Amino acid sequence: MRKAKIYGTVFVMIAFILVSCSSNIESDQIRGKILIDGSSTVAPVTGAIIEIFQEENNVIDITMGISGTGGGFKKFISGETAISNASRPMKPEEKAAAAENGVKYYELGVAKDAIAFVINPENTWLENISIEQLAEIWKKDSVITRWSDLDSSYPDEKINLFGPGTDSGTYDYFREVSVGAKAEIRSDYTASEDDNVLVIGVSGDKYALGYFGFIYYAENQNRLKSVPINGVEPSEKTVNSGAYTPLSRPLYIYVNKSEYQENPAVKLFVDYYLETVSNVVIDLGYPALTAAEYESEREKLKD
Repeated sequence: MRKAKIYGTVFVMIAFILVSCSSNIESDQIRGKILIDGSSTVAPVTGAIIEIFQEENNVIDITMGISGTGGGFKKFISGETAISNASRPMKPEEKAAAAENGVKYYELGVAKDAIAFVINPENTWLENISIEQLAEIWKKDSVITRWSDLDSSYPDEKINLFGPGTDSGTYDYFREVSVGAKAEIRSDYTASEDDNVLVIGVSGDKYALGYFGFIYYAENQNRLKSVPINGVEPSEKTVNSGAYTPLSRPLYIYVNKSEYQENPAVKLFVDYYLETVSNVVIDLGYPALTAAEYESEREKLKD
C-alpha cells in the first residue's frame, strides 16, 4: 500500500497514482458543478479520485461533503446531490422516498471494507472479543459500563466508547449484525460522522473502545490497536476470504440517473471513477472488487 495521509476530510496522495486507464473522452469543452455527500468511509476513495480527475478536468467544480451515509441519502433523495457515497445499501424506506421524489439511480459497488474495533496502545488486557460481547457492550441499557464488567480480570475503569453517529452507514451496519436492525444502540458514547474525530478520541484515552471503517485504522496503526473479532484481525486478506464475517461489507456510490444521462460533467466523472477506482482502492489499502465485478458495475451504466 502506498503511503497516504488523511487531513480532515481531504485525502492527500503522497505517491503518484498511475492513471493510464483514465478516460479518453474529449472533455475540453465540458464544464459544470457536481455535488457529492455521504459516507466518511467511502470519502477517501472518492476524494482521491476527485484529485486525480481535477488534474485533467479542472474546469469541473466538484464539492464533497461528509454527512454520513444516512445524511448523504437524505440529500441525494431530495435531488440536492448528484452522487452519494454509501457504506450500506439504501433502506426500503429510502428507496420508497426516492421513488416518490422521482429520483432514479445507479447503485455501484466500488470497494470492500471491514469495520475495525480499536483500542488505545496502552490497553494491554483486551486481546480478543466476540460479536456477542460487542452486542452486550453496545446494546441499549447495557449493564457493561466498566472494563471489569466484561471480565473481572480487567481494570475497574469506565469503558469510554467512541463510534459513528446515527446518520452513519457504519452505525447501521454494526447495529444490524450485533444487536439487530430493530434494536437500539446505547446513546452514552462519543459519536461522530467524522472518523478522524473518533481516531483522536481513542488514541488519547487508555480506557477507550471504538469502531469505524478499516482504512482509518490502517492509516493510524502507530497510535491505535485493532481488536481481533473471534480471533480474526481485519485485513484485506480476511475480508476477501470471508474470515472477517460479519464485520466486512461492500462500499458503494449512488449516482442520480438523470444527472448521469443529462449532465456531461457528471457522466465524465462517473465514467472516470469506475475506470480508475480499482487502482485507487488498492493504493489506499481497501480490499478491491475483482476485475469481473468492476466490469459488471460499469455495465450497469448502459441501462
